[in-house]
Amino acid sequence: MENRTNNEHQTLTKATNLDLPQNNFPVTQILKVIGGKWKILLISAIAEECPARFGELRKKMDGVSQAMLTTQLRELERDGIICRKAYAESPPRVEYKLTELGKTLINVIGVMRDWWQMYLENQENQIFPEVGFADL
Repeated sequence: MENRTNNEHQTLTKATNLDLPQNNFPVTQILKVIGGKWKILLISAIAEECPARFGELRKKMDGVSQAMLTTQLRELERDGIICRKAYAESPPRVEYKLTELGKTLINVIGVMRDWWQMYLENQENQIFPEVGFADL
């Protein structure tokens, strides 16, 4: 069996080398805003049920602590992705909505979901190249 991994990688690297500074590459900056375990899930949950209350979001985010949820929501608010509205009621009520900028992420998340599906299908073909995965 011939190992051509290095040659293939070298060709790909030469063809796609963009000579961009690592910290200025736009995708790196995007991931600083929406990256992490919970942010995309939060954006999707708020988009589905807008406005969304804190308790509702916590129920949808299985396994997130209250402190982590608060941190992630504050970061999304700071970055202009969501807005928070607190009502002077007893008990207190807080609602979260996507901003106009945040709404533009819905399509981006859809494209990422589609890419992930394509990636998984590619991985299945790599594991079972001679037999379609559905045939197993």
